[in-house]
Amino acid sequence: MSSEYETSPSGGGAAGGESLPAAAPVRFDTKITVVLRDDLEPWQRLNVTAFLVSGLGTVVPEVIGEPYEDADTVSYLPMFRQPVLVLEASKETLTTAHGRALSRALPRAVFTSDLFATGNDRDNRAAVRAVPTADLDLVGLAVYGPRNAVDKVVKGARMHP
Repeated sequence: MSSEYETSPSGGGAAGGESLPAAAPVRFDTKITVVLRDDLEPWQRLNVTAFLVSGLGTVVPEVIGEPYEDADTVSYLPMFRQPVLVLEASKETLTTAHGRALSRALPRAVFTSDLFATGNDRDNRAAVRAVPTADLDLVGLAVYGPRNAVDKVVKGARMHP
């Protein structure tokens, strides 16, 4: 990936060691970004990221690309059509980003600390519903939208190490 916004589909991976033809980089006018609270354990970071991004394709279907197929015609599920940027931030910065996402009405997903104690979707939704917006103990936020708007939402967060 040449930057957080561009991908270049050139390089290896073709059968027999052949290279795929070089193509111009693709620049996306939208952005998918996940912000994780900086005090999470490694397993929590992975779990939160997986849960957060799982909701985007259901509400914003244009973020999903075409299904994959290998050279033996084995089919694979489609994935996001663009990169996902993963950032980290303090609890305060994450709360601020959440407020900005709400004020811009961007598609978003939240993961609160309460969800680490639940074990299913029903209980997850109940845990979030039980807490007023201003009191959510956020540990993760996924946001999708125009690149500039998402950049403003996540201002203050830094690249995940």
